[in-house]
Amino acid sequence: MEIIEADGEKPYFRILNKKEYIREIEKKILEEAKELIKAKNKKEIVNEIIDLQELIDVLISGLRLKKSEIQKQQKIKNKKRGGFKKKLFLIKTEK
Repeated sequence: MEIIEADGEKPYFRILNKKEYIREIEKKILEEAKELIKAKNKKEIVNEIIDLQELIDVLISGLRLKKSEIQKQQKIKNKKRGGFKKKLFLIKTEK
């Protein structure tokens, strides 16, 4: 709010209900992910990752999830389906 006012603008707000709040956080995550793709240097990349992490933390809290349970499920999923650490890029599959 202070930043907006410092620019000489007057902010108007309303409090979102839980469903609206979650939806807006999801939209903001998408927006920040797009900005991450456009980042040109390490500083910009770090700033976008910070924004994304903040939003993910807020989403986790808003959905009343536990980070420990997400991390547990992440390990299970990575073991079952693989992760991204090996830098493998799937081109296609055949039967």
